Amino acid sequence: MELRQLRCFVAVAEELHFGRAAEKLLLGQPAVSQQVRRLERELKVELFDRSPRYVRLTPAGEHFLPAARDVLAAEDAARALAADLAAPAVLRLGTVTGLGERLDLILDTYQRRAPGVRVELHSTPVRERLARLADGRLDAAFVRGAIAGSSADLRFLPVWQDELVLALPARHALADQPEIELAELAALPLRLTERRNHPALVDLVMDACAQAGFRPILGPAHSTLQDTLASIGTGTPMWTVVYAANARMMNARRIAFRPCRTPLALPTSIAVRRSAPLPRLLLEACRQTTPTWDDQDS
Repeated sequence: MELRQLRCFVAVAEELHFGRAAEKLLLGQPAVSQQVRRLERELKVELFDRSPRYVRLTPAGEHFLPAARDVLAAEDAARALAADLAAPAVLRLGTVTGLGERLDLILDTYQRRAPGVRVELHSTPVRERLARLADGRLDAAFVRGAIAGSSADLRFLPVWQDELVLALPARHALADQPEIELAELAALPLRLTERRNHPALVDLVMDACAQAGFRPILGPAHSTLQDTLASIGTGTPMWTVVYAANARMMNARRIAFRPCRTPLALPTSIAVRRSAPLPRLLLEACRQTTPTWDDQDS
């Protein structure tokens, strides 16, 4: 008797339809029928009364159903216990700026699944973050974009695309548009962080400008995001890019945040050591937590 046979039997017993049971199990209907037939042959009883118009449990099937459910429940409990045993007591997680409300949602989701794990957050530049991960001072780390020359001992597991929005003075005529074509900003200076601080972001924006047909006029180097936005909102009209997750949390009356007509996004991954177990619960939490720019209006 195999667990997959029991899963197929229970699904058919609950749906009383082989086709719907197959959809529920993400299997083909012939495979479900085959597993149930094998179980019946092993038990030497008919579990279902089949006809072209209906599927019903036989008396033997009705008696067997609670036992099958108990076995599957025991399997679920064993898997949950194994996950708890495999989970670290402390998860040392390297973070990135601009996660906004997504980080709170990830941590809430993760700690519901691993309530006994304490999460320590470490915010450092990307090179230091990866160095700490490689030598074991971090268990996992968020990373945006491709990292040239990263250690072969690390692997990068994609979790989402981090959307970027344009930030410009609220008083500027372009701020009246619901979205902006990048080429429309060609006459305005661009404020960005220095490339050594975030090469993936700088390369993304510069390449997007080139594809839009212009080379941006570079304004003063990006300092802190708060100071940059304050300068854009009050001084000479300029523009920059901001992570949408950050923009959703900001109350900057002098700044207009607008999506780019040609979307800008950086891939975000979780970096882990190849020799370490996959942080499956963290990955699940990340992949279930993907707000979009449109969520600001909902």
